[in-house]
Amino acid sequence: MPDRSGSQHWLVGVLARSGTEIPPDLEVPVRTEARDAWERVARATGISFDELTRLVAAHHRLEVADLTTGDTRVLRLVPDSFARKHQVLPLQETDRELTVATSDPTDLEVEQGLGFASGRTPIFAIAAPEALKRAIDKAYSPNHMMASLLEGIDDLDPDQVRLVESTEVEKVGIEEAEAEPVVKLTSLVLRDAINQRASDIHFEPGRDGGKIRFRVDGVMRRHMQLPMTALNRVLSRIKIMGNLDIADRMRPQDGRARIVVDKKEYDLRISTVPTREAEKAVIRVLSSVTAMGLADVGMTKPEFDRFTKILGQRDGIIIVTGPTGSGKSTTLYAALRDLATEDVNVMTVEDPVEYEVKGITQIQVEAKRGVTFASALRAILRQDPDVILIGEIRDRETAEVAVQASMTGHLVLATLHTNDAVGAVQRLIDIGLDRPSIAEALRGVLAQRLVRRLCSYCAVPADLPLPEEEGILSARQGVTPSKVAVGCDECGHTGYRGRLPILELLTVDETIRQLVVKEASTNEIRQAAIAGGMRLLEEVARDPVIEGLTTLTEIARELGEPEAVLRPELDEAPHILLVDDDAVNRTLAKTLLAKNGFRTSEAEDGQEAVTLLSGPHSFSLVVLDLDMPRMGGREVLKKIRRTVATAGLPVVVLTGTHDKDSEIELMDMGADDYIRKPIDPPRFVTRLKAALRRAGG
Repeated sequence: MPDRSGSQHWLVGVLARSGTEIPPDLEVPVRTEARDAWERVARATGISFDELTRLVAAHHRLEVADLTTGDTRVLRLVPDSFARKHQVLPLQETDRELTVATSDPTDLEVEQGLGFASGRTPIFAIAAPEALKRAIDKAYSPNHMMASLLEGIDDLDPDQVRLVESTEVEKVGIEEAEAEPVVKLTSLVLRDAINQRASDIHFEPGRDGGKIRFRVDGVMRRHMQLPMTALNRVLSRIKIMGNLDIADRMRPQDGRARIVVDKKEYDLRISTVPTREAEKAVIRVLSSVTAMGLADVGMTKPEFDRFTKILGQRDGIIIVTGPTGSGKSTTLYAALRDLATEDVNVMTVEDPVEYEVKGITQIQVEAKRGVTFASALRAILRQDPDVILIGEIRDRETAEVAVQASMTGHLVLATLHTNDAVGAVQRLIDIGLDRPSIAEALRGVLAQRLVRRLCSYCAVPADLPLPEEEGILSARQGVTPSKVAVGCDECGHTGYRGRLPILELLTVDETIRQLVVKEASTNEIRQAAIAGGMRLLEEVARDPVIEGLTTLTEIARELGEPEAVLRPELDEAPHILLVDDDAVNRTLAKTLLAKNGFRTSEAEDGQEAVTLLSGPHSFSLVVLDLDMPRMGGREVLKKIRRTVATAGLPVVVLTGTHDKDSEIELMDMGADDYIRKPIDPPRFVTRLKAALRRAGG
């Protein structure tokens, strides 16, 4: 028989060298995939997969893989996507080597990839392709991975987060989305968001994994990072809760749900959009509580007095303006609560109905049913209302009906999207209203922003010298703050808790009416309004700073300030927390990481590390020493793994011990890797990069 070894698959060569008789018609080209090659050879020769496995292992002087005794802790060393793509399964590991099951030990590219991913030298063990695939599917089961992520987190009472509205959806993927680990993780995220007073929850896919962020007091905070396999299942669970199509990931969808958390009801507004990587979801959290009154909103006194005076009128339009999330609806609801007395008929048209207010009739816009702002407003006019709230004036039709209502003895409250109070006039003109109608109907415009309120638990008097940014702003604006932010557990270590409004109120008097009709410019109207008592946002913002309710830095963040003053922390580079009581070790590690483009923060002991991890900073990885004062590394590791926000955070332990039992204990506790002291610079950086890659996968 002619020598065809150069054109045949390596598996045929293994058989030939073992003395096995090879059928003359057996053709297995060199580039045949391993699974197909094994099947062809076994079928042609009659050799079982077990025997073929032993022949391949003996030829390459490797072990036969025992797929039943794999160490599940080492799965985190090789990302799911890599293992499935190349059909490899990590089995055992040491500080320097990683034993991996494969059916193709000749693939050098895979060998190099394994070393790159794990930071260890790969050692192959042989397994037949079909058995290997089953073992990989079982080991990397998404529900198994999520259960591992939640291991040790048992602080959720099953009745603590409960879906109120039952939903029915098609059966596509429903079993995975309603698996216990998925339901538990979703409930934990919802509970944490509500406990942290989040207004929105963002589920964001990415090339390096997914992350969940909360918007608290108007500012985004990273809550946790997840593998994409876990995030996708959480997204499916959320879509089921919102009665959305979980099989359709190509179109935006909107839904809603109602849950009970700690015996309080919350409405969830769910929005999904397809992205380049997968699908993103945002949940708006609305508390089903009664709205507060104007006196509880936190207005500055001059604006409060002038606004309540305008509300005393019984006709005309009062508009509240500002960007999305500036508290317009909250202010209007507070006004409604004060207006809704027994002798007044109040009705609203909203999308959505955010607060339930006793004594008023609230109508939800439902475009699919023909209930729009304009059509609902026309129907309301036949219900003999005294006060009407329009959630938003979006088009000419709605604006014209609102003006008609205001001119026939109704007080109309509405929102509009403009940057300042005077800009509302031009916005109404752009929508299509004529100037005489605007001048006759408009009674006042309240422009609003929200700034974070200083935490009452930790704010301290502003002693000199002030913090750098606050000092620059104080000198520039000539305003001396009363208090400065510190940070504590109550405010999530941000220094702020809650928000307060900054208001700019335009009162439409005869002078303003004439300017509107005469087509005066926006600047001319603004100057006349200031002469009539209107204070601009920047001027009003000084009052709460002087009173110690907020800071100049926070005012500048919301109203704007040159970049030279405010330098927000860049979020592109991975952020690593170094926890070690040895200053020399920290300095060496920090220098190495800085040279490789990482950001670092330092903690001198475990207690400081726990404080930093519970604060506003988001970390990509923790380097953790074991023996430290106040709180040791083992206790820190336990806290990280038992907190849902950090359960998926990679932790690399620095250890001076060579005791194998100690290393096994650490991996059992949830460490992703361990590095021996003293620090070997190339190995240290390589292992941290590998841990970050695995977390992203």
